[in-house]
Amino acid sequence: MFGPEKSYLDFNQFNFSGLKGQTKVSRKGLHYFSSKVTLVFACADKKFLDYFIARLFEQKEIVVGNLHLVPESVESEEPVVIGDEARFLCISPIVLIPAAFNDERGKKFISPEGDEFSDLLYESTLARMEATGKYTPEQITSFYKFQIVPDADYIQRIQSTHKKFARIYPLYDNDIRFEVRGYTFPFTLYAAKDVQQFIYENGLGYFTYKGFGMLDISNNDSIQRSTQQEMSYA
Repeated sequence: MFGPEKSYLDFNQFNFSGLKGQTKVSRKGLHYFSSKVTLVFACADKKFLDYFIARLFEQKEIVVGNLHLVPESVESEEPVVIGDEARFLCISPIVLIPAAFNDERGKKFISPEGDEFSDLLYESTLARMEATGKYTPEQITSFYKFQIVPDADYIQRIQSTHKKFARIYPLYDNDIRFEVRGYTFPFTLYAAKDVQQFIYENGLGYFTYKGFGMLDISNNDSIQRSTQQEMSYA
C-alpha cells in the first residue's frame, strides 16, 4: 500500500493563482504590503482538495521568497454553472506553447485574434480532458466547438497606453529554469458546457498545475464569506 503522498506524487489536475495582496514592483522584485495574502486554488477532485488543505494547515510557517506566511483560513466558493458561452478573466497568465530546454518556441508571440491562438488552446484542453479518463471517446469527439474571442476594446486600450497583455515569465521544472510567454486579457469562450466547466475548474493552457492559466467568470462574486472555515494546527 502507498500512502497519500505516494498516490498524489504525479497528480496535476489542479490549478492555482499567485499570491493576491497589496503589492508594488521594484527593481528588486515584488514587494507585499498586505498583512494578509490570498491563494486561489481549484481542483475538481475533492479528496485531493481535502488532502491539500490538510497538508497546508499542518505547516506552522510557509516561506515564499522573503515572505513568511502562516495559514489562517479557507473560504469555499459556491458552485458556478456555465453554459456554452462564458466571459472569462485571467487571474494568472495563459501559456499556449510548452517550454523546452534550449528551445525558444515557448516565447513566440501569437495574436489572440487569430485562429492559431484558439487552435493551440483547443488541442491542449482536449488532451488534458482525455488524460483525466472522465470522458468517453464519443464525448471528446463531440467537443469540436471551441473559439476564443478576445475583448477587442481591452486589447486596443492596452496597446494605446504601451502596456502589454503578453509577457515572458520564468518557469521551473525539475530545478531547470525555462521561459514561457503568458497572456492576460478578458475573452469570451464559445465551447461545450463540459469544456467550459473543465477549464473553469482546471485552468487553460499549459502548466496550470504550476500556477498558470487560472480563470474566473466575469462579474463572478460567488465566494461566500459565511462559509469561511477557521483552520488550526497542533
